[in-house]
Amino acid sequence: MKTVLISGAGVAGPALAYWLRHHDITPTVVEQAPAPRAGGHAVDVRGVALQVINRMGLTEPLRRARTQMRGMSMLDAHGTEIMRSTEMALSSGRLDSDDIEVLREDLTDMLIKATRPHTRYLFGDSVTALEQHRDGIRVTFDHAPPETFDLVVGADGLHSTVRRLAFGPEQPHVRHLHAYVGVFTAPNFLDLDRWQVWLRAPDVGYGIYSARDNTEIRVNLGFESGPLDYDRHDVNAQRALIEERLAGVGWETPRLLAAMWQAPDFYFDAMAQIHMDRWSTGRVTLLGDAGYCPSPLSGQGTSLALVGAYVLADSLADATDDHRAALDRYEQRMRRFVTLNQALATENPGGPPSEESTELAKSAIDLDARTR
Repeated sequence: MKTVLISGAGVAGPALAYWLRHHDITPTVVEQAPAPRAGGHAVDVRGVALQVINRMGLTEPLRRARTQMRGMSMLDAHGTEIMRSTEMALSSGRLDSDDIEVLREDLTDMLIKATRPHTRYLFGDSVTALEQHRDGIRVTFDHAPPETFDLVVGADGLHSTVRRLAFGPEQPHVRHLHAYVGVFTAPNFLDLDRWQVWLRAPDVGYGIYSARDNTEIRVNLGFESGPLDYDRHDVNAQRALIEERLAGVGWETPRLLAAMWQAPDFYFDAMAQIHMDRWSTGRVTLLGDAGYCPSPLSGQGTSLALVGAYVLADSLADATDDHRAALDRYEQRMRRFVTLNQALATENPGGPPSEESTELAKSAIDLDARTR
């Protein structure tokens, strides 16, 4: 195994690039966006994923980037506070935990900077075709000339292009969780000070928390719904969906909806999971959300991506030139960890999983164990 193409420059892709180089395997990362993506919600690095970060030498930078929340408030549909806590926050759990919450873009930036000196990045491009041969896999790109690699890894998210090209249509692999969410950044017109506010109303709700030294807020507006037929590329239609569902909700909802229409980093998608019997076919395998998205409701998508990247690279290095054995080992080592973490999203519909379940799931793999 000498060359690997990774599709996706989020968390999983650059993390895998790091560990491939560690094992003297040459990575190339292709990313559809023209540059690393800005915006997004806060993410958690927990349990075994913290060990991965530590082995990358990134523990201190990650700690310096943490969100530093002081607590949270919960409001009803009219904006009346019904509870508050300075011991936990809904997005990150207990504030005295060793787990680290950071903005997704900060973690991604950290990983890309750590890998750029030894990794070729192709921003503004994407995979359009895969042709497998006995000795390699020929990849056609939207812009770059075709190239042959030893392995292709889809680390390109819930709507993975690599998964579609290698495994067929998305629908059979998606398990919808009956909710949608829109995420964006806005000025901190609520004057939040390292604080989260969550509002719940029938079938709708949102979470807001301050970021960037309280200069801005990150907003998550959501609503409950079965699968919807909408254009994933029509951002204004997605904004209109959210505005329609949250119309009539009180407190600061009108101002938040107005800010949503102005946000350049607006992102909208379903709360959904990916379930597959196999993550690999021939010389193609899947990593992170592309293969086993647990949904943001689990709070473990980032940790699964980091751990999956470590285990996949370790398995490839362990099996020398036998990619089939390596990919089998990757799946065997990751399956239980993935299953336990995906279960967190459905354990307590409408609320967070129990602390006991989270503690079990986040540490349910040994990075140094070998499955033969």
